Amino acid sequence: MVSIQGRKKKSVQQWKYMSDNMSDTEEKKVPTRASAMERVQLGLAKRRRKEERFRKLSFSAVILSLSFLVLLFASIISNGWPAFQRTDILLDIHFDSEVLDVDSLVKANYGKLVKQSMRELLPDVTSRHNKREMYRLVSSGASYELQKMVVADPTLIGKTVSLWLPADDLPDMLMKGKINRNLPETERPISDKQIQWIDQLIAQGRLEQHFNTTFFQAGDSREPELAGIRGALTGSMLTLFVTLLLSFPVAVAAAVYLEEFAPKNRWTDLVEVNINNLAAVPSIVFGLLGLAVFLNFFGMPRSSPLVGGVVLSLMTLPTIIIASRASLKAVPPSIREAALGVGASKMQTVFHHVIPLAMPGMMTGTIIGLSQALGETAPLLMIGMVAFIVDIPGSMTDPSTVLPVQIFLWADSPERAFVERTSAAILVLLMFLISMNGLAIYLRRKFEQRW
Repeated sequence: MVSIQGRKKKSVQQWKYMSDNMSDTEEKKVPTRASAMERVQLGLAKRRRKEERFRKLSFSAVILSLSFLVLLFASIISNGWPAFQRTDILLDIHFDSEVLDVDSLVKANYGKLVKQSMRELLPDVTSRHNKREMYRLVSSGASYELQKMVVADPTLIGKTVSLWLPADDLPDMLMKGKINRNLPETERPISDKQIQWIDQLIAQGRLEQHFNTTFFQAGDSREPELAGIRGALTGSMLTLFVTLLLSFPVAVAAAVYLEEFAPKNRWTDLVEVNINNLAAVPSIVFGLLGLAVFLNFFGMPRSSPLVGGVVLSLMTLPTIIIASRASLKAVPPSIREAALGVGASKMQTVFHHVIPLAMPGMMTGTIIGLSQALGETAPLLMIGMVAFIVDIPGSMTDPSTVLPVQIFLWADSPERAFVERTSAAILVLLMFLISMNGLAIYLRRKFEQRW
C-alpha cells in the first residue's frame, strides 16, 4: 500500500515537472490515459502561468502609466517653476517736479524718469544706439509702476527713491539660463553689450531675482514679464459660480423627480436615455448652442462669465444628474419604508430622509462636474472668451477669460518667456483641480454613511 502511494506521488511529481517545462502545444499531446489527478495538475499549472503573465503585464502597465505621469509633471514643473521668479533692477528714481505736473500725474512722462536713472547708472553709454539698447534692459511696465506710486502718494514728487523695478524679459531669460550667452551674437536675441551691462549690474547688486508677485496680481499683457493670471483666475471663479448656481439645483431636482416621483413609462425612459446621451456629447457642441441661442438670440453679453457659466452648466447637468441618481439609488429601501411606516408622506420621506442621506454623493458629483467645467476650453472659445483681456473682471457681465483659455493664448505666443508662464499657469490649474477632487473625496468620506 505504501509503495503504491509512493508510486502515485512520484508520478504526480513527474507530471508536474513535465507540465512546468512543456509549452501549450506539447501539453495538448499528453496521452489521454493520464489519471484525473494528473490532468488537474496540468490544468492548474497552465492556469498559474497565465495568471503570472497577466499579473506581470498589469504591473508593467501600471509602471508605464506612472512613468509617463511623472515625466509629464517633471516637464511642467521644470518649465513652469522659473515663472514664479522675476528679475528686478534697482534704480534710483528722482521724481523730478519739472517732469511730473501735479495737475496731470496720470499723463506724465514716467519713462523719462527711468531713462534718466539708467543713464546715471551706466554713464559710459553715450551713443544713441547704445542708449536704446540700454533702455531695453528695463521693462515698459516700470513706467506704470511709477505712475501708480505717484498717483497714490503725490508727496514723492521732488524726492529720490531707490526702487526695484521689473527688468525686460531678455535679461530675465538670461538670468534664468534660458539664453546661451556662449552662442554667437547673431544667434541670440541679446547683444554682447547688453550682456556686459547685465554682468556689471549683477556685480553692483542691482540686478536680482525676486518672487514674481505680478504673476498673481496682474492680468494678461503683451509683455511676458508683466503678464499675470489674476484676470483669468477671477473669470474662472465667476464662471464656476454661475455654473454651480444654475446646475446644482436643477440637476438635483431632476434626479429626485426621475428617481422618486416620475412614473416608469416610455417618456421617462426617453428622458433617461437622452440624459445619458448628453453626457457623451462633445463639449464644443454646447459652445455652438451658446453662440446660437444665448448670444445671437437672447443677446447676452459676449465673452462674459454669465454666458460662460450658462454654457458650462448645460454641459455639467448630465454628469450631476447621473451622480445624484446613483446616490439616491444607494439609499436603502428600508429608510423609505420606515419613514412611510410611521406616517410620513412621500414628500416628507424624500426631503427629510432620502435626500440628506444622498447629499454627500450629490455633492461629490457636483464637484467632479465643476472640475470638468474648470478645465474646459472649446465651448468658451465659441462664445468669445478667447479675447485679449487686460483688466480684472469686476462682475459677471464684464469681459473676461478663463484659465484654460489663458493657457491656450500663452502657448500660442511667439515669445520664449511665455513658455514658462504657460507651464506655471498649468501648475495653478492642476492645483485647483486636485484641490476640488480632494474636497470631493473628503466630503464623501466625512458624510458617507454605511448600512
